[in-house]
Amino acid sequence: METSSATAIQSVHVWDRFVRVFHWTLVTCIMMNFFVVDDGGTLHQWLGYTASALVCARIVWGFIGSRHARFSDFFPTPERIRRHIGNMLSGKEEHHDGHNPVGALMMLAMLAIVLSLGVTGFMQTLDAFWGEEWLQEFHELLATTLIALAGFHATAAIVMSHIERTNLIAAMITGVKVRRERGAERAATSTEKSSSR
Repeated sequence: METSSATAIQSVHVWDRFVRVFHWTLVTCIMMNFFVVDDGGTLHQWLGYTASALVCARIVWGFIGSRHARFSDFFPTPERIRRHIGNMLSGKEEHHDGHNPVGALMMLAMLAIVLSLGVTGFMQTLDAFWGEEWLQEFHELLATTLIALAGFHATAAIVMSHIERTNLIAAMITGVKVRRERGAERAATSTEKSSSR
C-alpha cells in the first residue's frame, strides 16, 4: 500500500490482470447476449459458453490466484455479512481492499447464475429437452435475474465509491484502489472555496 501524507491519499493494488480481463470480458458477453444478439442463434450460444468458461476459470483462480482474487480473502460468511451491514447502518467506517461481504455475496450469486444459464442453454440443444417450454422460461428468468443483479451491482459500486471515497469502477480497470481520506476531502474543499473568493 502506498500513502501520500501531503494529500492523504492511499492506494493499494487489488485486482490482478486476470480478474480485470475476466470481469470486463464477462460483462461484454452478458450485455451482448441480452441486448444485442438474437436469442437461440449460434453467436448467442457461443457467447453463453464463453461466459460459462470464464466463470469456471474464475473459480479456479479463486483458489490459486493473487491474494484478493482468492475466495478465502472475501468469502461472505454470515458473521462477515452481519458485521458489515451493522457497521454501515451505524455509520462506522469499514474499508475492504478486496470485495466487501455484500459485494462478494452478489458476485458469487451472479457467477452461479451465469453457470446456470450455460447449463440450461446447453440442455435446450439436447433431444431430451428440445422444445421444453418450462426450460426456456426458466432460462429467460435466469437471464432477467442476472441483468437485474448486474444493474444493482453497478449502482452499488457507484454508491459505495462515494461512501468509501474510492472509485471502484476505475479500480477494476487499473487494478488499483485509490482512497482519499476525509482530511484530504476537507482540505480540497477549503482550497476550492478559497480560490473562488
